[in-house]
Amino acid sequence: MNRRTFLAASAIPLVPALPAVAHQATRRPCVISSGNGMAAIARAMELIAGGTDPLEATVAGVAIVESDPDDMSVGYGGLPNEHGVVQLDASVMHGPTHTAGAVAALENIRNPAQVALEVLKRTDHVLLVGAGALAFARAVGFEEQNLLTERARKAWLRWKANLSRTDDWLDRDQQIEIPHTDGTIHLSAVNAAGDIGACTSTSGLSYKLPGRVGDSPIIGAGMFVDNQVGSAGATGRGEAVIQSAGSFAVVRAMDDGLEPTKACLKVLTWIADHTKRRVLLNGRGEPAFQVTLYALRKDGVYGAASMRKGASYSVHEGTKPRKVRCRYLFGGSD
Repeated sequence: MNRRTFLAASAIPLVPALPAVAHQATRRPCVISSGNGMAAIARAMELIAGGTDPLEATVAGVAIVESDPDDMSVGYGGLPNEHGVVQLDASVMHGPTHTAGAVAALENIRNPAQVALEVLKRTDHVLLVGAGALAFARAVGFEEQNLLTERARKAWLRWKANLSRTDDWLDRDQQIEIPHTDGTIHLSAVNAAGDIGACTSTSGLSYKLPGRVGDSPIIGAGMFVDNQVGSAGATGRGEAVIQSAGSFAVVRAMDDGLEPTKACLKVLTWIADHTKRRVLLNGRGEPAFQVTLYALRKDGVYGAASMRKGASYSVHEGTKPRKVRCRYLFGGSD
């Protein structure tokens, strides 16, 4: 793609949203995110109202969460890997040009989604990883910093004291639930013209094996955009989302006629039906992990659903951001 094409998004004024409940058709623009994205969607909507391209707006919104040291699942302050090193993943996708950019296992850069956006704009590649991603970030002007906050370091030291139960080296017959801190931020936006942008960013599974990459930087897993249909994103157990091509599957289900929440539930049902490892199941044979899927259709209809009860998502329809409880497949967390 060419940078001029990407940056030539039309400046569309904010269209007042109709009063609506979740899953009801709304007027565009609309912004949806994971539950930790209230500040992010407020910023994204503000920018879209001023004519900013929807992808640029999503990345700017996500940067607020990436820069928050109190959110231990994303960016600065994110929980580290097994060796105490913070490695970040992010992906972005631009609906009008159907282009994407992503980084994985990126160290020392506070805002990985911004680096992913530069991959999209400046290169013919989609995904850069590890040392290559860091070298690219340096080359385009990003400054390095230590991302391990004192709070995250202390959490890592507590984990080190309990390695016998909570590391990722699993005994074949281990029957305990896999522990995880799998928070992520996903944000999708559609402007008044119906153009869509999406972004997902994470520090990944806490205390992961070095080099582990989850779903967040994988196009079609952590997020996906089809400008003719809509967008989807995922948070939670990344391995399950990768193995189901979760976000791509949600968008395809919407293309087949399912409304957003039902599309999310369909894919979650598929994940549940295809989860076979005993260590991932509870005593009732249900997935013992959480996955939450978010969907935004081109016409502004939105929805979300989670594997287990308790998740929420954030939505902004043009008036103010609000939180909505997710539909779910299974109750409780065990």
